[in-house]
This record gives sequence, C-alpha cells and structure tokens, in this order.
Amino acid sequence: MRKKIVAGNWKMNNNLNETKKLIKELKNELKGFEFDNTRVIIAPSFVNLQQAVKKTEETKIEVSAQNLHQAKNGAFTGEVSAEMLVDIGIDIVILGHSERRAYFNETDESLALKVKTAIANGLDVIFCFGEQLEDRTSENHFKVVEEQLRNALFGLSSEAYNNIILAYEPVWAIGTGQTATADQAQEMHYFIRNLLAKEYNDALAQEVSILYGGSVKPNNAEEIFSKPDVDGGLIGGASLKAEDFSAIVKSI
Repeated sequence: MRKKIVAGNWKMNNNLNETKKLIKELKNELKGFEFDNTRVIIAPSFVNLQQAVKKTEETKIEVSAQNLHQAKNGAFTGEVSAEMLVDIGIDIVILGHSERRAYFNETDESLALKVKTAIANGLDVIFCFGEQLEDRTSENHFKVVEEQLRNALFGLSSEAYNNIILAYEPVWAIGTGQTATADQAQEMHYFIRNLLAKEYNDALAQEVSILYGGSVKPNNAEEIFSKPDVDGGLIGGASLKAEDFSAIVKSI
C-alpha cells in the first residue's frame, strides 16, 4: 500500500529561531494525529537542517534537504554533498523543483545524476517536474511531463523506485494564485501512473506515491487529496504556517 505524504518546502525562509518556533508549533498542532500510513516531511534551509533533525527527534515528522550536489566531494564552492546530509541525519532530499530548474539552470540530465547519487547514498528523493503555462495552453503538458520523467528517471532500476516520491507541480500554479483543479491534478497523476506501468510494470506504478505541488491550501487540500491517484502534496507557502500546514496534513 503506497504511502500518503505531505511535505513542506520552506525554501529560503526562516532563520534558526524561526525554524525552532515553527517546529514547536507543528509538534503541538499535530499532537494526537494518527500518522498510520502518512509521512509528514519538512524541508528547512541547509543551515538549519541539523537543528531541525534534533528538534523532531521522538516525533514522526521527517526532515528533508532541498537540494544536493551530485559529486561526492571536490571544488564545488557553496555546494552540499549527499554524504554530508546523511552524516547529520537527513534521509530525504527534494530534487528538480521548478525554482531550481528556472533560477539555477538545472536540466533533466543534471538531475538524473543527482537522483542516482541520492539513491546510492540511501536517500529518498522527492522528484519534482511539471509544465509551464505555455505548455498547458498549447496542450503539450503531457508530452513535457513524459520527457522530464523519461530523461531523468526512466534509466533507473525498478528497485530504485523504493526511494522515489514523485511530485507533479504545474509551474503555472505555483505562487500565482492559480491552482489546477482537483480533476486536472487527477488527470495528470493518472497519466503519470500509466507511464510508470508501461515503462516498468503495474505493480511498481501502484506503489509509487505521486504528490501534487501547486498552491495547495487548507481550503482545497481535501478535494485534491480525495482523488485516487493523488497521494498527498508538496506544500510551499502554506507550510510556513503551522496551523495551515497541519490542517493540510489532517486533510489527507
């Protein structure tokens, strides 16, 4: 049975004190929540990851990094390796977020290397992908999504998907106030699951969690999460408020 997952991407927000405060508030808000088959993940900035791991000890809240470099070590000023993340207790990383692709020129090819490095180091990967507005309006959205998955992930073995969480993010619905309808999300998630079944097999396709990432809020989470192929969400802005994020978690 595939996991339900709600992950909060904090992006470049929250200093150390703010990080500690938000985690404390989340712990209070989620007190008594029956996690059962649900994973709750937060992704603070690099400099606060170790403290986040410490502050979530003895809870079921998991901590993820927002990125990593594909090399083991070397002259890569400002970068962080998978080994460094594992060493401080991190076992999840977000890769391929639309902002990394847009602002830091990450490509499917470079992401394929990062994914392989992450998996080789035992990390789970929340792999992000999705179409721009022009792809959607020109009805190329399915083609774009298939290419992103094929280029970055379809070279992996079946076993590697034990560490893969997919996160579909229609880029036109991130931070714009626009949101894909629950039916649009389901349509794409169904397409993605069928792609996995064709490339690998149906059993694998049914086990991979596919998250929706596009302006999920407390007032639309329940409807989006009710769709059969939507297994949770990758949450941006709403994850910075404990009350909002916990409400989304409880909608799962």
